[in-house]
Amino acid sequence: MPGRFSTMRLVGRERELVLLHEFVDDAASDGGALLIVGEAGVGKTALLDAAAAHAATLGARVLRASGVEFEAEVSFAGLHQLLSPLIAELAALKPEYRRAIGVALGLEAGPPPDPLTLVNALLTLLAGDASVLMVVDDLQWLDRASAALFGILARRLPGTGVGLLGVVRTGESSVFEDAGLGEIAVGPLDEAAAAALLAEAFPGLVPRAAQRVLTEAQGNPLALIELPTHLGSGVPEPSLGRTPVGRRLQLHFARQINGLPGETRAQLLLAALDGTGDLFPTLSVSDLEPAERVRLIRVHPITHGIQFRHPLTRSAVVQLSTDEERRQAHRQLASRHQAESERRAWHLAEAASGPDEQIARLLEEAALKTKGRGDPVGAIGLLLRAADLSPGPDDHHRRAMFATYLGADVTGDLTDPHVLAAQPSGGQSHPIAAAVAAAAYMVNSGGDIDTIHRVLLAALRNAGHPVPVWDPPLQEIVYVLQANCSFGSRADLVADYRAALDRLGLDPPEILGLLGSTFLEPARLALPSLARLDEAIAGIGDQADHAHAVRLGIAAMYVDRLAGCRNALWRVVDHGRAGGAIASAIKAFVLLGFDGLLSGDWDRVLSLAEEGLAFTERHHYRLLGGFLQYDQAMVAAARGDRGAVRRITDDLVNWGAPNRIGFVLQLASHAKSLAALSHGEFETAYHRAAEICSPETVPVYKPAALWVLLDLVEAAVRAGRMTEARTHVADIEAAGVAAISPRLALIAAGAAAMTASGDAYRDAFEAALATTGASRWPFPQARIQLAYGERLRRAKATTEARRQLADALDTFERLGAAPWAARARNELRASGLAGNQAPAPATMDALTPQERKIAELAAAGLTNKQIGERLYLSPRTVSAHLYKLFPKLGITSRAAMRDALGDAPLTGSM
Repeated sequence: MPGRFSTMRLVGRERELVLLHEFVDDAASDGGALLIVGEAGVGKTALLDAAAAHAATLGARVLRASGVEFEAEVSFAGLHQLLSPLIAELAALKPEYRRAIGVALGLEAGPPPDPLTLVNALLTLLAGDASVLMVVDDLQWLDRASAALFGILARRLPGTGVGLLGVVRTGESSVFEDAGLGEIAVGPLDEAAAAALLAEAFPGLVPRAAQRVLTEAQGNPLALIELPTHLGSGVPEPSLGRTPVGRRLQLHFARQINGLPGETRAQLLLAALDGTGDLFPTLSVSDLEPAERVRLIRVHPITHGIQFRHPLTRSAVVQLSTDEERRQAHRQLASRHQAESERRAWHLAEAASGPDEQIARLLEEAALKTKGRGDPVGAIGLLLRAADLSPGPDDHHRRAMFATYLGADVTGDLTDPHVLAAQPSGGQSHPIAAAVAAAAYMVNSGGDIDTIHRVLLAALRNAGHPVPVWDPPLQEIVYVLQANCSFGSRADLVADYRAALDRLGLDPPEILGLLGSTFLEPARLALPSLARLDEAIAGIGDQADHAHAVRLGIAAMYVDRLAGCRNALWRVVDHGRAGGAIASAIKAFVLLGFDGLLSGDWDRVLSLAEEGLAFTERHHYRLLGGFLQYDQAMVAAARGDRGAVRRITDDLVNWGAPNRIGFVLQLASHAKSLAALSHGEFETAYHRAAEICSPETVPVYKPAALWVLLDLVEAAVRAGRMTEARTHVADIEAAGVAAISPRLALIAAGAAAMTASGDAYRDAFEAALATTGASRWPFPQARIQLAYGERLRRAKATTEARRQLADALDTFERLGAAPWAARARNELRASGLAGNQAPAPATMDALTPQERKIAELAAAGLTNKQIGERLYLSPRTVSAHLYKLFPKLGITSRAAMRDALGDAPLTGSM
């Protein structure tokens, strides 16, 4: 009788399989007995199947039996199962043994056989030329006669070549409890294995349903296999009573529960529905004692907190109750909680027998609180329940659509809202909720920008003028409209957004205000918002709402403040990896990828992109996947992989162009520009960069222009287009973008230096490289050093040129930017220095002003922290400067700093 898991791959049981294989190998020659012990549903039968298969490969004969609950009173039923394949071989036994087995199996009449005689008969029958493995499942349900016989037999198997492998359920009495046999204890699967098993068995299960199953099953493989079959692709109902358990577990727990007194069952129902385990003094400890005696629960001796033996025990308690019993229990539990409590709202909802707007409103409020605490999956469940309890069709539709939107924006359930779009009977659909759900679906799946724009603007026009308050659907529709305008990157889209916002007649909430400036039009509007953004980022560690943390990251990305969001974004990623806020996690992957791309952590970027793309493909987030492809393309472009750049950018253009997603087309152009620049194709690089940011202006409606400023200027300079380059530098200065961030200050100063004429280039380059925090952006810094070194070499300032070129080469090699490293190496050779040869020690005159100050303070004995406090730098930045100083001064340690500086005054001296 094959086990129920025989068709499933064993997951997370490597240790147990090794032990079982070792036992089977030993039993084939020596015999012996082993028990597999574990809770119901942990996969003991599947392990039996694996052991039996291994024995068969060794040529052993495998005999199987299983305890059957309804046959527990049938004497020797288990023995009959085991020996049925051997009935024909009984004739070869001597009459005494043949009669003993025949009577036991009901094949012959006669007095009951002596147990010792029966055991000897069995050993004789089994111990033939080939080894034998007896596999017995559910020993605790064997009839007592068979169980007793197998208990005696197990002790006599060593040396016979016969093995007995049995399964015993934890907590159930059996004759094997005190047998002293070897055991393999099988526990729950760990989190990773449980998730892998569920994904393998139900690859189409939506994330919020999967997370609910993982939470309830707690590593129990049977529960992981059974529960989802009743859930389909929907969200599990909040009530545990609506989550079925496997038939075996149901029968087992039902037998125990039904044997309890009525008051005990009522108390258990309260405890099961409460879910807190802390109902003292509401519950009667004395009434719960019968349940504790049979180990359904554990009552703490001091706190009287209640702990169910297994989550499925609680499910069985609820499932065995009637609808009215559950409603009464929920009413009683609701009275224990405060009026504004989310638990009170949930209990009232479960107690409701029909639509109730007051309860629906409480649930909606509870959903928003739940989302704010970082549980978007729970929030969606509450909203859907609120929709079910809404008497009015409009409220029903609004709540259902908002739940659909949260699924698309946060939890990774990218469901086409047309499934819910049919207007409820007798009512009007809610325009804003319907529009935001539809738009979120279209945006994330890479839909047409103009269509999305029309849908959102129409909903805002229908919202009324002016609107009374920023309710959640209204906030979300404006957020999606902002994102759509950014992705479209056209002036007319932004103008429509501004006009729509004015018509609302409300000042936007803080996060929408920040996004409207730093995300939508950073070149024009970011500066006045930076202080508020910095303050919000400083508090991001206290932010439990994953969607809000991501939105702060979005507000930070163009103004180069993602470093302050990293820890929070990694928490969002971890939450998504565990099956929670999956859509938010994908956005966090994108943001961390952008951050790593600019800050030079390129290997991490590729790892992030690979993992993030697996998420986007699994959940169909085409647009976010395109952003991760851009990361891959940019690293490939800098590292010289033109084939990869071509494949990725062609894919981006093929779906981005028909849908008029200008941002995606700009990302493709940027990667193409950098690839051409890397390979010395400067005219091509210039034209590709100009597709994003024209030489005459920094377009305020194209946020991505802030990422391509240096590429455009450098390509123009190297292509001999000095007029265009200087025009663009002038516009960069006029736009004032240098004040937005240290990166943009470095870019603006570096671009100005590249276009400087005459001897002015020296001061311009020195000023650029002295930009505070320049080392945080290694790739543009190294490109500026390379350009400076080239100018110095042509001016015959060979020693100074070598130092700049050597620093640039070191960075390029660390980044793996092979074409750029080759260019720096060639310049070094042209200066008379081999590419791998260190430049000669420098004098103090060769140091930048900031490097000189740091060197003097370090020589005076100040620590990195003390230096940073003096110069308003971070200790890490000080360390980076010192790392560069050592080779310039021809030293290898801090101790040699004073001698290297010679007689120069030490400004750090007291």
